[in-house]
Amino acid sequence: MEFKHIPIMLNQVLDGLDIKPEGVYVDGTLGGAGHSYEIVKKLSGGGRLVGIDQDGDAIHSAGARLQKYMDRVDIVKSNYVNMPAVLDKLGIDKVDGILLDLGVSSYQFDNAERGFSYRMDAPLDMRMDRDSDYTAEDIVNDYSEEDLRRIIKEYGEEKFAGRIAAEIVKARETQRIRTTFELNEIITKAIPAAARRHGGHPAKKTYQAIRIELNRELTVLSDSIEGMIDRLKPQGRICIITFHSLEDRIVKNAFKTAENPCICPPEFPVCVCGRKPKGRVITKKPIEADEKEREENPRSTSAKLRVFERS
Repeated sequence: MEFKHIPIMLNQVLDGLDIKPEGVYVDGTLGGAGHSYEIVKKLSGGGRLVGIDQDGDAIHSAGARLQKYMDRVDIVKSNYVNMPAVLDKLGIDKVDGILLDLGVSSYQFDNAERGFSYRMDAPLDMRMDRDSDYTAEDIVNDYSEEDLRRIIKEYGEEKFAGRIAAEIVKARETQRIRTTFELNEIITKAIPAAARRHGGHPAKKTYQAIRIELNRELTVLSDSIEGMIDRLKPQGRICIITFHSLEDRIVKNAFKTAENPCICPPEFPVCVCGRKPKGRVITKKPIEADEKEREENPRSTSAKLRVFERS
């Protein structure tokens, strides 16, 4: 199966990065190289693109797509949280732009064996990095009822989290839950019939929660943003595309703190904490896909793009 990547808000991302032909850019979520292909086309021979992804399938596909530009491309299998170490190894100090597209790729959703989708019967996997030994099946079968309830409520924003967690624990007492359709049946049973008639597939929020927990998505994002901003050159930019409110809140707050890091009490006449602004938020409100793109690519509907510029 081909690793397809329809780049979300492509023109807005290219504008946000404000690409310089001789610049150095990092795509921390390379995927199928949908964004990166368009970025590298704007680079001259003196420019450079570093593509990072933890998914081996993405690395293979992106390498093929970017083949004719490999004189100015480095592709690294890693998680973007390791970006500073990746850049150090490549001998790169500062960069002109960084992109994170935090969505699960169409390939990952549509490839049944990856176990990301509740629409196809498959093993409960959901690993972004298939070299990892821990899968969604382990979370579903090994987490306590309390921990299941917590992650489904916090990461899935699911109001029936308690009922779903209890139903999972009850079901696994009989036999281990191994497939997506087995989990779907359990979740559906836990949600009242009236509630199932609205809001899409009843398993959607629980799957989101399990995927976020398994791949440590929010932790990785929180731990990464400040370090990435520190690697930007003056007037360098970081663009981050998020797909749900939890991610967007992390990015919004991190950018806000980088712009105004002062922690002095409001009554202080002058700042004494010594924390200096690192730049400015370009997007006071997040950029969203236009109506045409939402119609052509429904997965862009929930996408939000925020941009920060280093001073």
